Amino acid sequence: MREGMVIKVGMADLNIAMEPDILTTLGLGSCVGIALYDPIIKIGGLAHIMLPDSTQIKNNENKAKFADTAMQVLLQQMLKQGAKKNRLVAKIAGGAHMFEFKNMDDMMRIGTRNVNAVLQILEEMRIPLIAQDTGDNYGRTIELHTTTGMLRVKTIGHGIREI
Repeated sequence: MREGMVIKVGMADLNIAMEPDILTTLGLGSCVGIALYDPIIKIGGLAHIMLPDSTQIKNNENKAKFADTAMQVLLQQMLKQGAKKNRLVAKIAGGAHMFEFKNMDDMMRIGTRNVNAVLQILEEMRIPLIAQDTGDNYGRTIELHTTTGMLRVKTIGHGIREI
């Protein structure tokens, strides 16, 4: 079996990979990393979304930037490669509050809005969320291991978690 490649997913980007490759995205602050995984054929998908809703923004050509459109594109790409929607599971990380201000209104709480949007879309798509590492005030880097479906969450000052 070949050595797994590490495939980087940038900010406002998404990609899919098959076993034994690893999908990774760096620097999730208020952004959310969405990992979808089909454990039978060992295919994973990872999106690094920045904003919850493409319908609120005029310049919305980049589908990977928004939770609503990124999830659709990621799902379609995985289905084309043989994934089955009824086998998919999801894990998410990120959605931090990197900066806290007094009197912060909900519009400023982009991390929370991103997480809530992703949770709602997963529910609408009927894809179960089986693990999450979200919130707080620190950034995360994540790796989706397609061989096992494990999501490794690395933080500065808060260690490494496997979910």
